[in-house]
Amino acid sequence: MVRKIDQKTELFSRQWHLIDANGLVLGRLASRISIWLRGKHRPNFLPYRDLGDWVVVINCEKIKLTGNKLDKKIYRRYTGYPGGLKTFTLREKMAKDATSILREAVRTMLPDNKLRKPALKRLKVFKGLNHDYTDKKFIIHNSL
Repeated sequence: MVRKIDQKTELFSRQWHLIDANGLVLGRLASRISIWLRGKHRPNFLPYRDLGDWVVVINCEKIKLTGNKLDKKIYRRYTGYPGGLKTFTLREKMAKDATSILREAVRTMLPDNKLRKPALKRLKVFKGLNHDYTDKKFIIHNSL
């Protein structure tokens, strides 16, 4: 007789993915990262369980953008005060902090529920080739 394994008691290990973002398109990269963070690539995926993996992205300042997004895409932030709407173009935001653009793209692709925050904690984005997780055993993705 085959015994059915309960999903809650089944042990699984989170994998580490290393992505070099040099020359990769922002939206395609963000959608692939959100799949790994949610765990949708696993055969035992359940939408109400956190089965996602760790993702480390390097060279995020070299992400490729198509079209005229550098000047036409606008990010908005509201301070909470009257007349406090702040707008930034993608070029301005990229010059200030390139890691926040990828984080924002991935955040909007994750579902807006209690699983979003722990999934975003497993996303590590770095400028350049150096990162803090050299001791981990990575699945390296050169092209997506």
